[in-house]
Amino acid sequence: MPTRIHQLLDHWLSESPDHPFIHLPDGSRVTFAELGALTDRAHSELLALDVRPGDRVMVVAENCPEHAALILACSRAGAWSCGVNARMAPAEIDAFATRADVRLIYFTEAASRSAAAHAERLGAVPSALPGMSRSAVRQQAVPEPQPLADRVAALIFTSGTTGEPKGVMLTHDALIHFARVTRDARALTPRDRSYAFVPMTHIFGLGTVLLSSLFSGAQLVMRPHFDPADLLDALAHHGVSQLQGPPTLFSRLLAYLQQQGIERPDAPALRYLYTGAGPLDLALKQRVEAVFGLTLHHGYGLSEYAGSVHVTRLHDRRTDTSAGHAVAEAQVQVTDPVTGAPLPHGQRGELWLRGRGLMPGYFRDPVATAAVMRPGGWYASGDLGEMHADGALFVLGRLKEMIIRSGFNVYPAEVETALNSHPSIQRSAVVGCPEDDGNEEIVAFVELRPGATLDTGALRAHLRDRLSPYKRPARIVALPELPTNNNGKVLKRVLKEQACPTSTEGDPR
Repeated sequence: MPTRIHQLLDHWLSESPDHPFIHLPDGSRVTFAELGALTDRAHSELLALDVRPGDRVMVVAENCPEHAALILACSRAGAWSCGVNARMAPAEIDAFATRADVRLIYFTEAASRSAAAHAERLGAVPSALPGMSRSAVRQQAVPEPQPLADRVAALIFTSGTTGEPKGVMLTHDALIHFARVTRDARALTPRDRSYAFVPMTHIFGLGTVLLSSLFSGAQLVMRPHFDPADLLDALAHHGVSQLQGPPTLFSRLLAYLQQQGIERPDAPALRYLYTGAGPLDLALKQRVEAVFGLTLHHGYGLSEYAGSVHVTRLHDRRTDTSAGHAVAEAQVQVTDPVTGAPLPHGQRGELWLRGRGLMPGYFRDPVATAAVMRPGGWYASGDLGEMHADGALFVLGRLKEMIIRSGFNVYPAEVETALNSHPSIQRSAVVGCPEDDGNEEIVAFVELRPGATLDTGALRAHLRDRLSPYKRPARIVALPELPTNNNGKVLKRVLKEQACPTSTEGDPR
């Protein structure tokens, strides 16, 4: 059994070196042997530049084979890869580099104009890897000491949708374990092909897509970003059997299909659909399943756990929005948000989790780590959910996002479900604004389906049949598109600032 993530590639180098692994937009492909050669070049350069065990190597990237090779080369060198999405702003890139105390920064220039712009701004020089450039070595960077130096494979920054991003340390053991769990959950084999557009700078792209495919020998139809026309072409002509992504992917794909007048995409090899990295709306699930004739599977996971802790079972045909059942060696407990006491089935509370995939902590941030860790090795997620008697988990949103109205708790996901069931609504996001009397005003932002217009009266009539009076939005605001981060998560922090600009509330986590 491998103990470091680069050993996943080593297995296939000895077993099937000529088997294709990555399929690129120009029709070319990269075999395991060719990826191995890229990894060798990257590893040699890291050693020549005196990258040490426990050093952080940042990769400002969009998906490409060279990024995958750098992740694996860092593992060989004992360094930690730290992927950052190239579409982030310069100030964000610089802040992450400082917080990670990086030894070196790479840029995927050929795959990303955004990465090339960052490289030029930071004075990068050509790398030994094709299509890549790199910064000068930061001599002042301090390597992380043992035992963390050997345990950790990657550093990923949280999305920061509600507060400041934090550097999550992901261990080799956690990532390999999750790769195996994902392979089993999806029954992956070398015959499968996944559409790999989810950024490898995010745990979804790193664990669910890249490493699980390496574990199983499955192939990747790799793309630097999401393009619905390209996805439809890949489904029709390039043997894609696995499609995973955040709910945003499926929402935008449905909108594109509607615009193009396509009722059922041509996807002869497709057998598995999965969405994660955000709550699943029932209306979206039903629409996706109607279009593809397949179950839309769902799971609950987060960066701090190196992937999913709950996923729906492969042969289950659930008609609800459950995140499924616990994966191997993972535990989830629903607790009272105030006392931390475990709650019985059917009651809503904060989700605590623990298990093999849990992070050792946030990088060089003991205060933030202590704020989320609880006795017994539990991690307090800040997410709201409930567990049903059959062990199925339902995630309701963030504890921080819960709205207090007329003395009652209002869960934004419940209001969003009612909004999204209206035929004119593509998707929605609900936030609360503090009022002088201690209540919170409910504000709904909606993104309309192609060609639809907002009829506020009709929408409010629709909500009257589905929501109690205290749950109905006081304001409904139509936007051309809900703001999202580079991983497809809706930025409710931005929406709250727009809805209630006098609010200075932050997320201490």
